[in-house]
Amino acid sequence: MTAFSWLTKIVCTKCGATYDARQLLNVCTASGCAGPLFADYALESLDRNAVAERSRSIWRWHEVMPAFSPSEIVTLGEGGTPLLTAPRLGARLGMSHLLIKDESGNPTGSFKARGLAAALTRARANGATSVAVPTAGNAGGATAAYAARAGLAAHVFMPSDTPRMFRIECEAYGASVTLVDGLIDRCGQLVGERKAVAGWFDVSTLKEPYRVEGKKTMGYELAEELAWELPDVIVYPTGGGTGLIGMWKAFDEMEKLGWIGSRRPRMVAVQAEGCAPVPRAFAAGKAAIEKWENAATYASGLRVPKPYADTLVLATLRESHGEAVAVTDDAMREGVAAIASSEGIYAAPEGGAAFAAIRQLVEAGKIGRDERVVLFNTGSGFKYVE
Repeated sequence: MTAFSWLTKIVCTKCGATYDARQLLNVCTASGCAGPLFADYALESLDRNAVAERSRSIWRWHEVMPAFSPSEIVTLGEGGTPLLTAPRLGARLGMSHLLIKDESGNPTGSFKARGLAAALTRARANGATSVAVPTAGNAGGATAAYAARAGLAAHVFMPSDTPRMFRIECEAYGASVTLVDGLIDRCGQLVGERKAVAGWFDVSTLKEPYRVEGKKTMGYELAEELAWELPDVIVYPTGGGTGLIGMWKAFDEMEKLGWIGSRRPRMVAVQAEGCAPVPRAFAAGKAAIEKWENAATYASGLRVPKPYADTLVLATLRESHGEAVAVTDDAMREGVAAIASSEGIYAAPEGGAAFAAIRQLVEAGKIGRDERVVLFNTGSGFKYVE
C-alpha cells in the first residue's frame, strides 16, 4: 500500500544540506547558510485520473504534501478555487484567452490559506505549541484561523497602518496582535528577536519549509483545470514570492510524475511602483535584491521591501523567460474596477495590479493578444474597503 505522503526529507535550496522532515525547522542551520528549505518527495507513479475523484482541496494531492496521515491535517477546506474565463475583461485589451484564478473564495479570503494550512499542519505534528508571524495582512488572518483550528496559540505582528479589518480578523480568531511602527521587515525582526525566549515557531514566508508546499497546489490546480496543458503566461502579484516559487516547484514535480511535459509558462511578478525591489533587481540583471527604502503602496500584500527568498524569485523569473513589472496604485485601482465591472469579481488591490501589469505588457508587445494568460487574484477586495 502506497504511503499517504511521499515526503522523505527537507533540503536546503542554497547549500544542499538535508534534514529530517519530522524535525521542527525554520531555515538551514549549516554554518553561515540560513537558506530556505524545501520539502523533497520520493515521487512514484500516480494516476492523475484517480486523484480527480478526490475532494477538491489542497489535500487531494496528499502524496506530495506534508502530512504523513489524514489525522495530521489541519484544514478549513482551502483550495479548489475556480479558474474563470474573462471574456469581457480580455476584450478591453483585445485578448482572446484571458483567465482569472480567483483565490478570494479560500478560507480567510485569500491564497494565504493554502500556505498556512500546510505550514501549521506540519508545525503541529512536529511539536509546535505556538506560532508567530509577521504580516502585511492576509497571512496574519490565515495564521490566526489555522492556529485556532489546530489548537495552537498565535502571535501576529503587523504594521500599525495595516487596514483595520486585518487586525479585527486576527483578534476574532483569538490571536495576540502586536501593531508595529514600521513595515513587515520590522515585524519580522521582532518575531526573530522574541521567538526563542517566547517559545514561538516562526511561520514567516519561506523561513519554514511548508508554506510553499501549500502554495504550490495552485500550480497543480491550474494544470488540472487546463487539461494538463499549462498556460502561456502566469501573472502573479508578488510580495514574498512564495506562490511564484511554489508553482514552479509544482511544475517540476508534475513533469517527474509524467503528468505534464517540459513546456513551462512565462512567469510574471507584479509589484507596486512604491515598493518594487523585484523589478529593479530583475532589470539590473542581479541575482539578489536590495532592500527597497520607504516602501509605500495601498496594496498591503505588495509592501515587502526585501523578500527572504529573493534569489529563488529572480531565478524562477529568468528560468521561465518571464518578466517583473511595477504598476502604480492608481493603475491598481483601475484594475480592481475593471475586474469587478467586467467579470463580477471584487478583487484585492493585488489582483488589480495583475490586470494593470497585463495591460502594460500587452501594449509593450510582451504578451500576445492570442496567448492564454492567467491572472491571479490573490484575495478579496472587501478587506480593503477602508
